[in-house]
Amino acid sequence: MFYNEVEARKYTINTRMIEIQTQLANRALEILSIPKRRSRLLLDIGCGSGISGNVLGEHGHMWLGTDISKAMLNVANEREVEGDVMHCDMGHGFGFRPGTFDGAISISALQWLCSAEQSVQNPYKRLQKFFSSLYAVLIKGARCAFQFYPSSPEQVEMITNAAMKNGFTGGLIVDFPNSKKAKKYFLFLMAGYSDEIAQDA
Repeated sequence: MFYNEVEARKYTINTRMIEIQTQLANRALEILSIPKRRSRLLLDIGCGSGISGNVLGEHGHMWLGTDISKAMLNVANEREVEGDVMHCDMGHGFGFRPGTFDGAISISALQWLCSAEQSVQNPYKRLQKFFSSLYAVLIKGARCAFQFYPSSPEQVEMITNAAMKNGFTGGLIVDFPNSKKAKKYFLFLMAGYSDEIAQDA
């Protein structure tokens, strides 16, 4: 909706955007604390043109990215990113098999679930569908790190509550909390508990 073909290409060659997205994706991976010796299959939600996916690949992980913007996905395919990408509205949930992914990241996308772009869209229902279906497609004990830009404390609470109601545990991580410009919000979630994953960390 926000990125047509022209804007998607501009975004992808903007060195500042590339730098920011790369830093945020690296921070998300740091939050996941995946051992360097282990390659995982990760879901990149709101993958755009594959900038964050490149970071996952550089760390040795396989990834599948989803995005609502076909233009962004077209650019990702043109760039021949290492991961697979597919068109998907995260507010409609995920149709993958249960236990498909070892973890998930999302950079600058989660806040859009709180917006009603059309009168038929209900943010609460979209958040419910997102987190319930996400929980199902993750292995037990999987971790998620979602960087997002909340518009208000109420939005943070709405997102966090929706995650907890659907079985996730975890909480909010705020980097640079005293800086208006540098402050970054991350939602760290765990899909249940696994002895194997806990010992591997």
